[in-house]
Formats: sequence, structure tokens, C-alpha cells
Amino acid sequence: MNEPRPGRRLFLRAGAATGAALTVGGLAAPAASALAPEASDVAAAAAAPGGFPDYRYVRTLLKPSQLKYNPTGEIIFPCIRGTAGRIANPLGRYYLYYGPHDAPGGICLAYGDSLEGPFTEYPHNPIVANTWQPHYSVSHVASAHVMWHEGLKEMWMYFHGENTTTRLARSKNGIDFTYDKVVLTTSMLPSGTTETSYARVFPHELPSRGAHFVMVFMLNNTSNHRDIHWGWSADGRTWTFDQQPLVRHTDVGAVNIGGPHLLYRNGSTYVVYNKDKGSGGDLMITEVGNDFSRRTHLGVFYNSVSSAPESGRAAAPSFGTDGGVPYMIYEAGDRLAGSIAMARG
Repeated sequence: MNEPRPGRRLFLRAGAATGAALTVGGLAAPAASALAPEASDVAAAAAAPGGFPDYRYVRTLLKPSQLKYNPTGEIIFPCIRGTAGRIANPLGRYYLYYGPHDAPGGICLAYGDSLEGPFTEYPHNPIVANTWQPHYSVSHVASAHVMWHEGLKEMWMYFHGENTTTRLARSKNGIDFTYDKVVLTTSMLPSGTTETSYARVFPHELPSRGAHFVMVFMLNNTSNHRDIHWGWSADGRTWTFDQQPLVRHTDVGAVNIGGPHLLYRNGSTYVVYNKDKGSGGDLMITEVGNDFSRRTHLGVFYNSVSSAPESGRAAAPSFGTDGGVPYMIYEAGDRLAGSIAMARG
């Protein structure tokens, strides 16, 4: 945090992950079309240390005060998805999912034709509310991650509510969702787990586990320190979870870490995640390898700055490309007091 923009990225292992195309939207390079049809365009923009795009803040896309649906004055956890070749007659080339966290929360949608913006708020937000009879009635729903399921030609939304429970809903048009099931709860992790939330799911082949999907998420326990955990699934619906953290907060000198997202480069797999503001508020990167057996902590992926809108915190990134240019859509600012911002690589 607070370093000048030109030198904001620090990698602890020189030359790591150089030379190959970054896959965005959470796909291994051989299957880039499943989530991000533009992913192959990213290679031309990769020039930063470590071979990843050197993302730089450009503008704010969404502010709570400008939104019609604004029950709590805060929004979190963006997820960007392209609609081309997936959805008939979409509202725009890109759907941006987001929403407030605090009660009642609500999963919201904005749409636009460029990752540069502007994005238009969907007039009937929230598209998923905190009550969905007969399936649940909770204090809030939040943190929607929407995955394009290539095999079924559907948008699959993973979201939490309460913080103990992650749920799945499915849609053909990215707006009207059908409830599916609970996919993750605290009871599936070690005793003392108090939160399992902020999950993102990606197509990923793990032949030794018979899996075609992986999930990364934040776990809290009675120590009140948050770590990154992970799980795997053959179908994206029924999951097995590693009982040990994928990345511990102590691995990177933080009190809490969260907001994980997978990236792919140079034939390997990486997880990007955020530190709490008190620990620097930056986005960090760890190489986990394609079989998730590595734990190589590479340092700062994106260094937040003290000026607005970041104010010392960047979090919960989502990635996409537009016209061959890589973009990162992320939370900028204090938790529950920030906006959705856009950085360009």
C-alpha cells in the first residue's frame, strides 16, 4: 500500500510465470473459451514483472449513491461475464454482478458494451433476494460469482447467505435464475469453522481427483483469522473440500485474507486474493500449480494506494478482456464503504 504507481508490484521470485498468455475468468489455457472467449487476446498486453499485466486504476464503474437499489449504502464483490455467443438478445456485451453485503443484501446486475463502461443498472434489482421460498429466508445474500457452464450453456451463480452457507442457482439468460442447492457450509470444514463464503468456481481439470471444477473461498474460524480454502467437484454441484487452508493468513503476514480468484499462466495455476486493510490492503498472488500442490508466494499482485477511490484497499478482483486489453474489476475502498472500480492492464 502507498507505493507510487510505477513501482507498486513486488514479486518475491524473479521471473516467475513469464511469457505465456494470462487466462481470464478462471480458465486453464486449453479451455479458455468456456468462461472468457476473449482470453486468448491477453498475451499481447502482458508486460509487468512476473509476466502478468500491470493493472492500473482507470475509473470507478459503480458507486452506491448512484444506484436505484441501494438499501445499505455499500456494494461489494464484482463478477464480470461476457454474453457474446452465450445469451440470446443480451442487454449488453458484458454483465456485471455485484450487490450490497449487509442485510438485506441482494444480488444485483448492471450491463454494458465495454469493460471501460459505462454500466447501466438493471431496473429490477435485486435479481436474487434474501428470501426465496421455499428454499431459504436469511438475513442477507451476497458475493455472487457467475460461471459460464459451457457443457450446459448456462450461467451458474454461486452466492452466500448466511455467511455460513454457499448456494447455487442457474440461468439461461443470466437474469432469471432457478434455485439449485446448497454447495458449501461450515459443517463441511473443520470444527470451529464459523464462516465459509465469498466463493468463486472455475472449470479446472484434476484427473487424480476425478474433478472438472474447483472452488476457492474464504474461511473464518474461532480464532477470527480468515484464510483461503479450496475444494473440487466432478459436476460443480457436489463438492469435496480440503480440510487444510490453500493459503494461510500467516503465509503473507496478514490478519485476514479473502476474495480469491484463480488465474492461469505459463502452464500453471495461481490464486490472487486480498489482504485486510490493516495488513496493507493489497492483492497478493500465490502459485498453487495445476494440481494445487504448490505454495509459492510471489508477493504483491496489485498494490493499493492511499488516495481515493482505493484509500488503501483493493479487494475481490474479477478479470476479463475487451478488444485484446486485459481488465480487472474490483472493490476499491474501505470494506462496506467503497465502490466498484476498473483497472486496465
